[in-house]
Amino acid sequence: SDLQKQEERGELLQPLIFVLLVLCSVLLYFKVSLMDPGFVKPEEEVKEGEDKGQGVVIPQIPGDIKLRRCGYCLVKQPMRARHCQLCQHCVRRYDHHCPWLENCVGERNHPLFIVYLSVQLVVLLWGGHVAWSGLYFEQSWQWLQHNIFLLVSFLLIFIFTTVVLLLLVSHLYLISCNTTTWEFMSHHRISYLRHSELENPFDQGIILNLWRFFC
Repeated sequence: SDLQKQEERGELLQPLIFVLLVLCSVLLYFKVSLMDPGFVKPEEEVKEGEDKGQGVVIPQIPGDIKLRRCGYCLVKQPMRARHCQLCQHCVRRYDHHCPWLENCVGERNHPLFIVYLSVQLVVLLWGGHVAWSGLYFEQSWQWLQHNIFLLVSFLLIFIFTTVVLLLLVSHLYLISCNTTTWEFMSHHRISYLRHSELENPFDQGIILNLWRFFC
């Protein structure tokens, strides 16, 4: 049959891979949106000894900066944590609250968030290629009526691809500098950054920053 011939020629492999990528993207979305991003629990409050242990990684942090107690959930915040009023929790290594995920991006789900963006970008680029390959341009109203769906699809895919690409590139840049979106945007308001001798006391070089984040 035609289906068997297509399978023998390998023509069914690409659609299968595309469907698997879409499924992987959906699963990653639910995984990142439903998992604990690194909520600070009251029973996990950082002790003074543990806080000093961070000096091995970030020795440039001034010693007179004390851990503050959150005014909302009343837990002692670890370094780089922030309270999210939408989630009603303090989040370790807080990056931002993503409205699309309805969850914070923090210490535990940030690497998976990057993987999700990467898979989503591949799916969008592939979908954009399929939509573009189905277009053949003619200057006629009848052509526009028959191809309006493909044109709208390609336009939407182009917009989403641009947004995802910019988001992924910006996050990879911040990760390579070992900083977060919150620290980058609010550098002047964060005590451990404002009083530090270095502009970014967490930066340990691109390779080590990437290694610590992903591995």
